[in-house]
Amino acid sequence: MNKNNSTETKLSSKAESILSQFNSKTKLGDLRKIAKEIKKDHELALELWSNGEFSPRLLAILIMDKKLLSQDVLNKLDKDMQTHTFDERNNLMDWLMANQLTKDKKNIALMESWENSSSALQRRAFWYFQARLRWTGQTSPDNTAELLSAIEANIAQEEPEVQWAMNFTAGWIGVYNENYRERCMKIGEKTGLYKGEMVSKGCTPNYLPEFITIEVNKRINK
Repeated sequence: MNKNNSTETKLSSKAESILSQFNSKTKLGDLRKIAKEIKKDHELALELWSNGEFSPRLLAILIMDKKLLSQDVLNKLDKDMQTHTFDERNNLMDWLMANQLTKDKKNIALMESWENSSSALQRRAFWYFQARLRWTGQTSPDNTAELLSAIEANIAQEEPEVQWAMNFTAGWIGVYNENYRERCMKIGEKTGLYKGEMVSKGCTPNYLPEFITIEVNKRINK
């Protein structure tokens, strides 16, 4: 990854010191530990973000001030994420959603306005958040029928990163809403998304008929 701003921006000694701790063995647990010590420091977060590398950007997200994440700021972060590989940029947006955007009512409202955003990453965040509400057991909004209609109409032509999140939402609707279960399975059968996909041991396949059946059975057998 290119250090896109590092040549232009003189980093503080604190930022330099933190960056010197990163290496190929740096794990998410290490980042959380560093973030716990720093707590919240938006200015430092932006310095780390300007480094352009994946791990410093994950740490930057953890120490950002959620109150300063306006739509304009989020658009800029989104644009910067495009310099990363497919998996990295999805991870950055998912991490931003989980650690910042879900923690503030204003940011939740922003996410809920992203269903038709021109940014695929913002559309992914919209759908992933809808799935997350259901899988974390929070009271689902009364928008389930509308979501399913949108998934049926649009999932086939969506970008892969958005398709996954839409599929994930349909999966959890099927698990928790028995009335919609058959309809959600049919989405998987019709699109064929993730059919035959190999998954690691202990992981649930993304193919909707399998995903829903396995997750429902887990809850019955508890």
